[in-house]
Parts: sequence; structure tokens; C-alpha cells
Amino acid sequence: MQDQTGMTNIAYISLGSNIENRYTHLSEAIDRIEANERISVLKQSSIYETAPVGIVDQSPFLNIVLKITTSLTADDLLTFLQLVETTGGRTREVRWGPRTIDLDILLFNKENINLEHLVVPHPRMLERSFVLIPFLEIEPSYTFSNGKSIDEYITELTDKEGVQKWKRSSGVDASEHSES
Repeated sequence: MQDQTGMTNIAYISLGSNIENRYTHLSEAIDRIEANERISVLKQSSIYETAPVGIVDQSPFLNIVLKITTSLTADDLLTFLQLVETTGGRTREVRWGPRTIDLDILLFNKENINLEHLVVPHPRMLERSFVLIPFLEIEPSYTFSNGKSIDEYITELTDKEGVQKWKRSSGVDASEHSES
């Protein structure tokens, strides 16, 4: 089934940044995604400020989730998102360390993909409040292939307090939250 733009695949992407200026890094990544003629952003969550996971001795993250439609394959979408990360100054020195921009494919259609370089659904998304809470905002009635709802997974999480809405994604001036 194609939508009016000829795009056939629905995907969800998580974006995160914890190196200043976090808001600018997120905005530039979204702009690069929207500039791709083979991708259309359907929904965008609010921005959430979240405590770091893994290596906790680092700055808090800003996180957002996008729902897109695309004519790219999952592999091609991954390649494109990695290019967006590189263009945004992302380096991969320390796993779960600080980063200018981090882009992850959470879901791609209802597919299960298990390749060496790409696993979808994202293997840790159901354990991460900073993914599920913004995801819930744009897909409140989403049910996973196992029959569990997004609400059920969020109820099971223990780190929800570390995820706070930072600002509305539409219309609020970025200067409201100045960063040095």
C-alpha cells in the first residue's frame, strides 16, 4: 500500500543528543531527514530531557521520536541515518558515551530484521523510557506484534522519572531554553 507520496514503508526513528547545543543537533538532523525526497515525516514527538543510560557520568540527553514514511529499504534507511549522524559530527569512540546526534531505527513496518548491522525492532527499545515515552505521545494506541500495548511496556519501566518533557516540538522558540 502506498500513500499519496508514493512512500510504502512506515518507520519510527529515535533521535538523541547530549553534546551542546543539543537542540541544534536535533533540529539539524530532523532538517536533513526532511530534506531527503524519499522520506516524509508524519509525526514528531515533543522533545524530552532524559538521564543518560549506560555511562551515567555524562550530560542529560534531549530525545525525540519521529514517525516517517519512506520508499527506502530498512538497509538504505540505516545507511542514510548513519550519514546524517556523521554529517552531524557523530563519532563512535565509547559505546553509550556522549554524542552530538544518535539516530536509531526503532520499527520498520511490522518487520523483524536480524542482520549483523541492523536489528529491528530495536533490541533495547522496550527497556528505554526515553524511547517509549515519546513514542507513546505519537502512537498512544500502538500494540506490538506480541499483543502488548505501549502502555503495558511503559508501566513495567522503572526509570520513567528520568524522562521529562523539555519543550513542545512545535512553535516554542528555542531561545526559551538557551544552552552554552
